[in-house]
Amino acid sequence: MTVDGKIATTCGKSQISSRLDLLRVHKLRSSMDAILVGISTVLVDDPLLTVRLMKQLNKGSDPVRVVVDSHARIPIESRILKTADRTETIVFVSERANEIKIRSVRSTGAMVIIAGAETVDLLSVLSYLKKMGFKKILVEGGGEINWSLLSVGVVNELIVTISPKIVGGRSATTLVEGDGYENISYAINMELKKVQRHKNGELVLFYEL
Repeated sequence: MTVDGKIATTCGKSQISSRLDLLRVHKLRSSMDAILVGISTVLVDDPLLTVRLMKQLNKGSDPVRVVVDSHARIPIESRILKTADRTETIVFVSERANEIKIRSVRSTGAMVIIAGAETVDLLSVLSYLKKMGFKKILVEGGGEINWSLLSVGVVNELIVTISPKIVGGRSATTLVEGDGYENISYAINMELKKVQRHKNGELVLFYEL
């Protein structure tokens, strides 16, 4: 995020981290069983969620990609679905998702799992993933899914890279969005365990919850 807490500009641009930090993220991805994102991240960023920078060094393999998408809005032409036949991909939807769209998503090679009535139940998602044998899950979320997971107490570590930039903007997405807490006394407390500093001025903060 930027120094002022933004993970995207008012226009949705989120290319904040340097290549050096992206390499760190790809290395982290390669140690995970799965990467989880919300549908907003897919719609705005169209990510691949692979470890391609590590593969350039002949290291690492792609974790399973998990998309939380209550109404099956994921575009068939998205890079995730275009590569679903090569990299295992799971899309969690709710019972309200369109059946025709579900079939289209499955036709790309992605697995579709219904978990929730009106919206996807994140605790059910984590239960499914646990039953499938996934132990280490990396969430590369936007502000909404970050809030959803933090607020139900299932996050045990938070890693934040602070880029020496300020972008401002009342409507720019922040690290954690959602409803938030009304009182500071309800805030989620974290313990800073480690700090890394990149030569370009980026700080990587490692918190435990």
